[in-house]
Amino acid sequence: MAAPLRFLALFLPVLVLALVVTWLPGYRQATDEPQDPAPPTAEREASLTETQAQLERRLIALGVTFDGQVGIAVRDAEAGRTFGYRENELFPQQSVSKLWVAMTALDKVDEGELELDEPVTIRREDLTVFHQPIRNIVRSKGSFSSDFGDLLARAITRSDNTANDRLLRRAGGVKAVEEFFDDNELDGIRFGADERTKQSGIAGLTWKQNYAVGRAFYEARDEVPAAERREAFESYLADPIDGAAPAAIAEALVRLAEGDLLSDLSTDLLLRTLELTRSGPRRLKGGVPSDWTIGHKTGTGQFYGGEQSGYNDVGLLTSPDGRNYGVAVMIGRTSRPTIARMQLMQQVVRAVVRYDQATYGSSAAS
Repeated sequence: MAAPLRFLALFLPVLVLALVVTWLPGYRQATDEPQDPAPPTAEREASLTETQAQLERRLIALGVTFDGQVGIAVRDAEAGRTFGYRENELFPQQSVSKLWVAMTALDKVDEGELELDEPVTIRREDLTVFHQPIRNIVRSKGSFSSDFGDLLARAITRSDNTANDRLLRRAGGVKAVEEFFDDNELDGIRFGADERTKQSGIAGLTWKQNYAVGRAFYEARDEVPAAERREAFESYLADPIDGAAPAAIAEALVRLAEGDLLSDLSTDLLLRTLELTRSGPRRLKGGVPSDWTIGHKTGTGQFYGGEQSGYNDVGLLTSPDGRNYGVAVMIGRTSRPTIARMQLMQQVVRAVVRYDQATYGSSAAS
């Protein structure tokens, strides 16, 4: 074989591979070890221990190399420190906001203003939009009868929008949630609106109850002029009505675990309910070792133009030795594949586990 041909035969595959690595969107983001981590500022790093600085560098690296707008926060309850990337910026919560509805309702229980075994009936006029397993029961039987404790469990573990909105109304509506924030000094968190109002606004619509039937909402959304739809979508992302800082959520989860927000009974109920969450088994939960536990709440927003407005998971991660970490990974917008988003979340959990092992000597499997 002539020398030029031998050269091509040997090096052409290498050249092709190099081009794929260079140009394939998000290639580096999908790897488990991002390159070129951006370190904390000198002033910030001077206040951290070596293991704390390593954790923060890792979280920054994960955020910097992910193709999308992402905020990450980890709150070490024992150290009283929060680490993260863009952790104080506001990101859309989507169904993460169901967490605050549950807390507000349980606060009403603690105050004697609500009983979880109080009966409630869900009818067609209560139905909302998107994920609402209760709707199938209402459509087949005409109504669904249960109690508010069951609605709370469905809102958290199944992210049922109808269960959430009905519980919200019973707890006092948006105003009651905002009062709960104020009373407990939960700064950096907005609630915004119920699911019907919020999701309609993101789509450039005003809610009509007939949208809850069949595909009426999707059909109405498709009729919104592209310019109006884009404006509504971008307006939501620029200043999300339900925006929250990852650091604020991570701290709130730690405060919940410490009994600082609710009574002991209500705290225990909510933490146990969060551990039963069915949605997002491959988000944060996918990175949790078998001897650790996590209680979490997911949030997933609408797509437009190939991008998604919110893909989140927040939770309380607990080591085998009982140390708590509030964790929040909030993707404001991205076009990355779902698997890449889940990998990001799992990598954050693994970083926390390694930090715990290095800092406290945990024997957990990584």
